[in-house]
Amino acid sequence: MISTQTQPTKLTFDVVKIRKDFPILSQQVHGKALVYLDNAATSQKPQVVIDSLVRYYTEFNSNVHRGVHLLSEQATKAYEESRVKVQRYINAKRSEEIIFTRGTTEGINLVAQSFGRANIHEGDEIIISGMEHHSNIVPWQMLCAEKKATLRVIPIDDNGEIILDEYVKLFNDKTRFAAYTHVSNALGTVNPIKHMIETAHAHNVPVLIDGAQAIPHLRIDVQELDYDFYVFSSHKMFGPTGIGVVYGKKSLLETMPPYQGGGDMIKSVTFEKTIYNDLPYKFEAGTPNIADTIAFGVAIDYLNSLDFEAIHDYEQELLEYATEKLSTVNGLTIIGTAREKAGVVSFTLDGIHPHDIGTILDTEGIAIRTGHHCAQLVMQRFCVPATARASFAFYNTKNEIDALVDGINKVKEIFS
Repeated sequence: MISTQTQPTKLTFDVVKIRKDFPILSQQVHGKALVYLDNAATSQKPQVVIDSLVRYYTEFNSNVHRGVHLLSEQATKAYEESRVKVQRYINAKRSEEIIFTRGTTEGINLVAQSFGRANIHEGDEIIISGMEHHSNIVPWQMLCAEKKATLRVIPIDDNGEIILDEYVKLFNDKTRFAAYTHVSNALGTVNPIKHMIETAHAHNVPVLIDGAQAIPHLRIDVQELDYDFYVFSSHKMFGPTGIGVVYGKKSLLETMPPYQGGGDMIKSVTFEKTIYNDLPYKFEAGTPNIADTIAFGVAIDYLNSLDFEAIHDYEQELLEYATEKLSTVNGLTIIGTAREKAGVVSFTLDGIHPHDIGTILDTEGIAIRTGHHCAQLVMQRFCVPATARASFAFYNTKNEIDALVDGINKVKEIFS
């Protein structure tokens, strides 16, 4: 019987050894050693995850929850093992509280279109923050337009931190929902989620947390902070693209109507009536992304094999080192200087467009992100059209940060 279960063995954090787990990091780009600093967009994949995808398609490719033959049973077993791995990784009470989606964006849309359409009505208000990614703005705008509800926005200060006093003032008897990011993709700010959830719950308002940028860097315990909904993507936590998660409290998920129709979300159908399936399948219509879901479970096994506390400390050391080194570059301004940050340094260079910075750095083998990062309202808040963004993972090194700084100085020389 196929199984993706492994027995994690805690390893001493050794970045040189860890880098060998990621084959892409050993390649050259434009004749230079690759320096990959675009982890907030997507992370690289360890060999065990890549091997998992190959293994599924070469050994037991089959549909799940349908066949009585051996391959289908093997695929179903491995697929459901991944759900349990996710449940345990975020300490959810039950595996049926784990809904697989294509990613964070689909997860937010699921909650907006299911919970939102059932519970938001004309005149109601939804709270988001001023540092949201478009994916945590547009679904709520669409819902508000349909329901004639109002979107209210928590302002952020010049450091890129939420202004908590203003947040508290937004709540009133019309507030029905709140949705905000755990970690900003554009600024790196770590929001005070515990306090923000407690404030919302004091007003009987459920909260969705966009955890896409947080879960690669922070230990998440959905019971400890009493999350209502927590959404995230596999590909930013060293797993494949095309698979993500909505965690939802069972008591909430059970009250929500299905999001899409067809496939596994159905228990029985007549022309007169459809009886929907139980959790979590009620929200998983059609054939799921089987191979990537199984490989996602392997990525979680890989993360569990590492010393998470050591990773966190190392990433903070990288962030502090990068902030210090980049601050010495004349004409460079860091956008987002919150007290609590995770893995992101956004910056501008006087007189040089971020796209030019990114293009020239690419010729040096250095991959960063440039643009508005799907956070145009954050750019407007800081009065910049775009930023250059270096984002880190535990496989990055201080030498790579030195290479980034050297590359930026070359950019300045070219434009001088």
